[in-house]
Amino acid sequence: MKKTIGIFSASIAAFALLGAVSCGGKNGASSDGAKSAAVEKVSITNVSYDPTRELYAAYNKLFAAHWKEKTGQDVEITQSHGGSGKQALEVANGLEADVVTLALEYDVNAVQNAGLIEKGWVGEFPLDSSPYTSTIVFLVRKGNPKQIFDWDDLIRPGVGVITPNPKTSGGACWNYLAAWAFAERKFGGDEEKIREFVKQIYANVLVLDSGARGATNSFVQNKQGDVLLAWENEAFLSIADYPDDYEIVTPSLSILAQPSVAVVDEVVDRRKTREVAEEYLNYLYSEEAQRVAGKNFYRPSNKAVLAEFSDVFDLNINLVTIADFGGWDAAHKKHFDNGALFDQIYEKK
Repeated sequence: MKKTIGIFSASIAAFALLGAVSCGGKNGASSDGAKSAAVEKVSITNVSYDPTRELYAAYNKLFAAHWKEKTGQDVEITQSHGGSGKQALEVANGLEADVVTLALEYDVNAVQNAGLIEKGWVGEFPLDSSPYTSTIVFLVRKGNPKQIFDWDDLIRPGVGVITPNPKTSGGACWNYLAAWAFAERKFGGDEEKIREFVKQIYANVLVLDSGARGATNSFVQNKQGDVLLAWENEAFLSIADYPDDYEIVTPSLSILAQPSVAVVDEVVDRRKTREVAEEYLNYLYSEEAQRVAGKNFYRPSNKAVLAEFSDVFDLNINLVTIADFGGWDAAHKKHFDNGALFDQIYEKK
């Protein structure tokens, strides 16, 4: 069923990011997690993607208190944000990260393929190392003046679409695949018609920003376009900040977006930060952290905590998964590799 959801929410308080990376001396907790008199402070860097800024600003404060209580040690967490694919490339090329919290499994695999993460990382943490999920929705201007309710409304003449670039943004890959899945069902798997449908959507795209937050800024702050293809959490944040200006449209079909987290083995072994890095990701699954995720409009992976947010999220949304595309390796090869379908479909303006 097509439906439009207007969400009114209090603005989220932003937490200051904690500290900078320590450049010298010993850096790590004692092996048993007890207080270490020799090491009073530890620092780690989390390289993440664009829309997690508010989430990790809040989580870092929670984790710092948890780590202090557990070990007696202070922890400083430095954040880096950008388009997920671009962030993965930066880490592969030398940007030092103790952990990565990226938009999709494929981007973490890119860091693994650079020799920085050991094989098997997907099984290191619960639920394929995906502590929270999201989906793709439409953000439209208040009153929905262009009457945009589903994917086929995006191909109409005169509808300006804002979405980031799937060559650099993980969220953009989810956007594209959700549109493809809708067209696949609409046209019964006729790939020629599917390609033409998706091509028509991208013909209406006004600008391809490098990351999801940049696309949000283009739509919300720069007033470009009529509809933003958005991470659900990004759309909710925009509603929280501008409740009188925007509303959320849930399309008839979307995709289960599963961000992935991993310890960067080469870095933590060299910096001796493995214990704190592993706990940083493991604690994301705690009830306290799951509620932080929900309050920042990510869907908690803990079903009991997710149920607490049933008045926020549409839990009956019809979702495909990356498995419907044969997994990320197959999906990326077909759609996003150089010369693959996206390059064939999208015509630069």
